[in-house]
Amino acid sequence: MSASLPLVALHCIVRRELSRVLRLWLQTLVTPALSAALYFAVFGRLIGDRIGRFEGGIDYLQFIAPGLVMMCMITTSYGNAASSFFFLRFNRAVEEMLVSPMPGWVLLLGYVIGAVVRSVMVGMIVLGIALALSPSLPLVHAPLAAMSALLASTIFALLGFINALYSRTLDDIGHVSHYVLTPLAYLGGVFYPIGLLDAPWRDLALINPLAHIIATFRHGMLGSHELDVGVSLLVMLAATVLLSALALALLRRGVGTRS
Repeated sequence: MSASLPLVALHCIVRRELSRVLRLWLQTLVTPALSAALYFAVFGRLIGDRIGRFEGGIDYLQFIAPGLVMMCMITTSYGNAASSFFFLRFNRAVEEMLVSPMPGWVLLLGYVIGAVVRSVMVGMIVLGIALALSPSLPLVHAPLAAMSALLASTIFALLGFINALYSRTLDDIGHVSHYVLTPLAYLGGVFYPIGLLDAPWRDLALINPLAHIIATFRHGMLGSHELDVGVSLLVMLAATVLLSALALALLRRGVGTRS
């Protein structure tokens, strides 16, 4: 097989995913932005004005902005990869890809890139809303913020892809989003500092992966020190590698594609 064929296949998958996102922009981009705007309006303005400022002169709207951006990005990344690949299986279009000379890693990478790009687009829109409401929102460590956002989007895109391999109905995808991702995000410090929690709740928060992701992204934006950033980055890198290996192993075994 020519070395350029995997690149052509990857380009086709990513282009199809992005064209779907742009074609359905009201659903894929505007809807999560509206949800985030409501959070900013209710919690950032109505409630935040009564809370006051945190250490370093950061007001409540600025504090919750990184958490809301990250929450929108991870749910978008997961949902895009899970639903897109599930419908590929549901329509039996995946069989055409399996009989082609395209390697499994190209299939996985194409859907992960599509999910990550949509996630970044949503994150930029939500961040733009936050900047419109709070123009003084800082960006202390831009490279760290960008790295943590990309890693988080990649992790949940891989989780969405793996879940799509096992899902038998569309409800199976929604169950993970509603009963796992959303509660973990709310308990991961989106609306409050982890340090405010007493034992044993703070100890439980430390094993919540979303708490590490949100704290790392918040450190990149605001410079806050809620958790050890180095440990959190290592956990995110390890999760990316392990989930990638698992997804590739499942594809080679034909889980959800040949069975």
